[in-house]
Amino acid sequence: MANTTPLTYNGYVNQIATMAVVNTTTVNGVVQGVDAAFNAILPQMLNYAELRIQRDMDLLPSIVSRSYTLTPYTNLLQISVDDFVTVQTMQITQPYLPAVTLQPVSKEYLQMVFGNPNTLGVPSFFAMTGGDLASGGSTYNNILFGPYADEIYPVTLYGTIRTPTLYEFANTAQANTSTTFISTYLPDLLIMASMVYISAYQRNFGRMSDDPAMAQSYEGQYQSLKNAAVIEEYRKKFQGSAWSSMSVPQGATPTR
Repeated sequence: MANTTPLTYNGYVNQIATMAVVNTTTVNGVVQGVDAAFNAILPQMLNYAELRIQRDMDLLPSIVSRSYTLTPYTNLLQISVDDFVTVQTMQITQPYLPAVTLQPVSKEYLQMVFGNPNTLGVPSFFAMTGGDLASGGSTYNNILFGPYADEIYPVTLYGTIRTPTLYEFANTAQANTSTTFISTYLPDLLIMASMVYISAYQRNFGRMSDDPAMAQSYEGQYQSLKNAAVIEEYRKKFQGSAWSSMSVPQGATPTR
């Protein structure tokens, strides 16, 4: 996988400070802004940039699998909200038996067709049904499945997670060396997305005040870089042209 120069937290702060014209100092080997206001918005800037990139691109490294167990005579699986951002597939795997991939359906379908707890069998369908609230915050995501499980079933879920953020290394000795997937393979997008935020911050997020073209210029660069990066992510997952991992040739476009 080709990449440009990876960014550590220190390199990131230096580049942002240079583009935003902010002085910096080095404390215990970690680059920090001299301006207290600049230091205060760094985490918000990183959250904006990295979350935007992850939501825009559905990065391949954000797709993981986790294992659970379905309990007999129930039709509910609870998973931690920290396990996945989105659940993509659900598969029952048993030794010496074919795997069963559950099909996503609506909650209403499961309630209508498999609402009777006496209807037991190998689950074939699932639906995301929300979460629960504890201490003012959600702790679980609930997955309804049908029919009710007739025995213990091991199940594997595939889905997306939030990848590590560069800000985790901001105040640690690792700030000189630690990188993330985005800062290593998409440093150009990280910088542009950050500058969209910082330029808007410098103008109090008023698009028509002072210099309305500044944030839009960074936005245009971000969109241009993102479009190319999104195609590359599709190719990694064999979702490129003709469902292949190849780029679209200049001379001819393959049919689907």
